[in-house]
Amino acid sequence: MDRRSILKKLLISTSTLVSLPAWSHNWTREDVILSSSFLTEEHELFISSLVDTILPVGVKGIGGVKVGVDKFLIKLFDRCYETEVQENIIVQINHLDSKAMTKFGNPFTDCDQQQKMDLLNSCATSENESEKSFFELIKSESIKGFTTSREVMVRHYKYRVAPGHYSGCVDVE
Repeated sequence: MDRRSILKKLLISTSTLVSLPAWSHNWTREDVILSSSFLTEEHELFISSLVDTILPVGVKGIGGVKVGVDKFLIKLFDRCYETEVQENIIVQINHLDSKAMTKFGNPFTDCDQQQKMDLLNSCATSENESEKSFFELIKSESIKGFTTSREVMVRHYKYRVAPGHYSGCVDVE
């Protein structure tokens, strides 16, 4: 056994654990900025608008934007998809925005719900394969993000992390 190296590693890990609370004191969610390497702020707002169109706020007050599906999609596209898919997302966002400008005279984010639905339905039935795959990707990942969010899992599906209860000492009959 090499006691010196073990003692060094133990000392370093202990000092790291002791200094960690002082280093990370008073962090909030706003301090940890969502930074995307390929999406601009306008693109992120566009994705939020897409999510709000696909999953609007329902009767129970739960919607896609409220549970954070837009932030989930931004992180997912940034970290898990390849460059070709990311480039297609940007191209299709710009194309959909220009289509909204020509058809309704407003950018996509300023259109009303029905106009946004018309634009998305035209994407879904488009002959262009990249446009259709963009819509399917946004739709499927939005639904996945919504149905697996904590709010939906706990409120709607009544999901519990550890089902069952521990009763302690119970007389066996």
